[in-house]
Amino acid sequence: MRELSCDVAVIGAGTAGIAAHRAALDAGAASILIEQGPGGTTCARVGCMPSKLLIVAANAAHEARAAHRFGIHVEHVRVDGRDVMRRVRQQRDCFVDSVFEGLEKLPEGSRITGRAVFEDATTLRIDDAIRLRFKAAVIATGSSPSVPKPLEGLGERLLTTDTLFEIEDLPESIAVLGGGPVGIELAQALARLGVKTALFDPAGALGGIADPDLAEAARDIFGKDIALHLGATVERAEATEGGVTLHWSDKDGGKGSASFARVLAATGRPPNVRGIGLASTGLSLDEDGMPAFDPHSLVCEGDSILIAGDANAARPVLHEASRQGRIAGRNAAVLARSDKGSIENPRPWVKLAMVFTEPQIAAIGDLGGDLVGKVDFCDQGRAQVMGRNQGGMRVYADRSGRLLGAEMLGPDVEHLAHILSFAIQDGHTAQDLLDRPFYHLTLEEGLRTALSDIIRKTAG
Repeated sequence: MRELSCDVAVIGAGTAGIAAHRAALDAGAASILIEQGPGGTTCARVGCMPSKLLIVAANAAHEARAAHRFGIHVEHVRVDGRDVMRRVRQQRDCFVDSVFEGLEKLPEGSRITGRAVFEDATTLRIDDAIRLRFKAAVIATGSSPSVPKPLEGLGERLLTTDTLFEIEDLPESIAVLGGGPVGIELAQALARLGVKTALFDPAGALGGIADPDLAEAARDIFGKDIALHLGATVERAEATEGGVTLHWSDKDGGKGSASFARVLAATGRPPNVRGIGLASTGLSLDEDGMPAFDPHSLVCEGDSILIAGDANAARPVLHEASRQGRIAGRNAAVLARSDKGSIENPRPWVKLAMVFTEPQIAAIGDLGGDLVGKVDFCDQGRAQVMGRNQGGMRVYADRSGRLLGAEMLGPDVEHLAHILSFAIQDGHTAQDLLDRPFYHLTLEEGLRTALSDIIRKTAG
């Protein structure tokens, strides 16, 4: 077996792993990046990029069908499923290729391909061919889609977020299990592309929405395109000649069944921490095999091992994975020098999550406070002009008016969410933002309405 040594070993070449490796190198450490594959990062290969490509195609079809509301009549809108999926893969592959091009620019000898398993707290075994000794390590092994037990054994009839974008053509019908951000995004996109779509989720909310009024609005909006089975639990699935038959029970004890060409499991992506030998490291592990770690420094309790990105399941979104990778890489380099006094403990960014449905969903910061500013997009000027006047917004503040968080369901709220995330991160009040210009006629004026609501309640 070949023997190697390094200062920092980074396990996983996704967003967090690549960032950690580069940060460790920049800090002067001898770092080695270990990639099991298939590579290209979750975001580019099976996550953000292909899903948005599918969503953009779906929205184009929807807007063509709905153009009559402006007096524009588009006849015979036809969706070519093969062309849609071909473009998704072609564009997706370009993004993946750019990731690989970046990896090729890394210093020679700083990458290893293979599966890494811990032998102990300072040693990795890679494919039974290499033994790598390290002074510090970063676990950045990412996540994998979970498959509910009733769906096991369905073979190619079952799709996950790892396989959906590889299908050659759109199915005639599909059942989506999971109403979280990924499930509702893909369910709406497939429905708008002409796929008969049903969504099953034991919970009552969609896209993670917490506010009861916004959750009810979401059910009404998305239920127009999708057959929603909220509060339903799929108990059994049978492979048939034409696809899959699902059997479920609802929250009231009722039973149901229906057949679909395909089933999509969108019930989450647990971290890849099993099977990599963590029990051999001496780290403190919970019942799911997850190591205890400091959420600021990302250093695990027990040794010079750090965990970043989707692997720690703290905030499984790309901007957090990239930042965590940089923090972990720098801190790993510090630990490799045995200089624990220089460990970086940065303040966390404000929480920022988005769902790219139409209307979009966004959640920022803490969803609660003494004061709540409200706006209804149904009668907001710009939303009405665009013919996309649906949903609403809740902005939360403390008694002084300091902004704490927000939740939104509305047109293009990705932009409003960024404005509020910056304001919350910097500790601004509602009045601080109201002292800024709001151009007319914009969706941002809806934010002004919610902020004004907070100011009135502060005065009261």
